[in-house]
Amino acid sequence: MTITLPAEIEKQITPEEAALHVAAGLFADEKITLSQGATIAGMSQAAFLKELGKRKIPMHYGVDELEQDMATVRKLTREST
Repeated sequence: MTITLPAEIEKQITPEEAALHVAAGLFADEKITLSQGATIAGMSQAAFLKELGKRKIPMHYGVDELEQDMATVRKLTREST
């Protein structure tokens, strides 16, 4: 997909900044995952998380994700003993 910005906007931001803005907006709207957002923004998940924090965009982490993480921890704990 190619997005064309008005010339005055292109003068103000780099392509990398534009990609980050798009990724952050899509993540905030819950259209993409953290991993997808990091890929779009061209950065690591940790760096993308930091950028989301700067923008006060909350994580999409609910009860379902917590239960999945807890099940993984229980499984790993059993396997390591």
